[in-house]
Amino acid sequence: MPPRSVYIHIPFCTNKCYYCDFNSFVTNNPQLIWDYLYALEREMERTFSALAPQQVETIFVGGGTPTFLDRDQMHFFLETVQKHLGSKLTSSYEFSMEANPGTTDHDKLTVMRAFGVNRLSFGAQSFDDRLLKRLGRIHSADEVRRSVETALMAGFDNISIDLMFGLPEQTLADFERSIGHALALPLSHLSAYSLKVEENTLFHTLYQKEQLPLPSEEDELAMYLMLIDRMEQNGLMMYEISNFAKPGRESRHNQTYWLNEEYYGIGAGAHGYVQGRRHVNAGPLAVYMQMAADGLPRVEEYAVEAEEAMENEMILGLRLRRGVDLERFAHRYGRTVQQEFGEVVSRQKEKGMLEESEGYLRLTRQALPVGNEVFMQFLRD
Repeated sequence: MPPRSVYIHIPFCTNKCYYCDFNSFVTNNPQLIWDYLYALEREMERTFSALAPQQVETIFVGGGTPTFLDRDQMHFFLETVQKHLGSKLTSSYEFSMEANPGTTDHDKLTVMRAFGVNRLSFGAQSFDDRLLKRLGRIHSADEVRRSVETALMAGFDNISIDLMFGLPEQTLADFERSIGHALALPLSHLSAYSLKVEENTLFHTLYQKEQLPLPSEEDELAMYLMLIDRMEQNGLMMYEISNFAKPGRESRHNQTYWLNEEYYGIGAGAHGYVQGRRHVNAGPLAVYMQMAADGLPRVEEYAVEAEEAMENEMILGLRLRRGVDLERFAHRYGRTVQQEFGEVVSRQKEKGMLEESEGYLRLTRQALPVGNEVFMQFLRD
């Protein structure tokens, strides 16, 4: 079966945040944006001609900042998506778009709703203006609130907020205040990620110079545990180690990744997983657009062997709070988790890191803060 999920990348941003290593570009050249959208259209045509989707359950537009597009660009982009995928959408589809506060006026949001976008994910990161400035963000906490209010007025009722913790000079009290401000908004979903200092970012340069005063590991752990408690107290249940939602509002698209299911990947630097093969698109805009003019803009493609697929199934599936479906694993691979990873599972159970319940293998609550250490055990030499 063709994938039922589609990821599309819009790489443009108003500025480059100090922690960001995503494939994103700052530009004030509207022609460059139009040229990219035309290249994106060509890639869609070739991709869906090679393997036509039959049913599409989720679309996710990420970036960059997709809402960096102006109204006319947004209209053209969504019209292109509608042309290729509109007739394939299921009746209960989820169409998400990432948005930055301050880039979503009512007119643009109305266009988005008219073309079927029904879920917004705002990159708030913090409700502390001092910390936002430290991150290189150009919005304020008030702009987050106004953006959510504008989205509601435009007819959106499925809104997610992204927060970050473990930030330079951030205290537990700082993070708790940001959580409180987020919970005061009419959210259906919240994602919260600890800061990772990535190479090729300003933060990495500062870190190497010992000029990035990060919280201690103990303080960062306290932030994470407090996050879990506050979310559950307010009816947003943890369904993945960094994601919380009201019942029925879990991100269906992101669960495609965690369930190790296939998806189309469109755009500069996008990754895809189709018919047992993973691919990576060219990231630099000039390279992507030239390759898209000549054919599919892929710089890497390889078949996923069964052993790697089973490792991925465990590592990704254990991120979900319900864990790995043991029956599904056996049906999918013709091998049980016990046959493939029995020693690892037994060892992690003895350590109190894994537990089995009602046909699922999952992290214990005490393992949540150190999940990556557990995941690594499923990588074979």
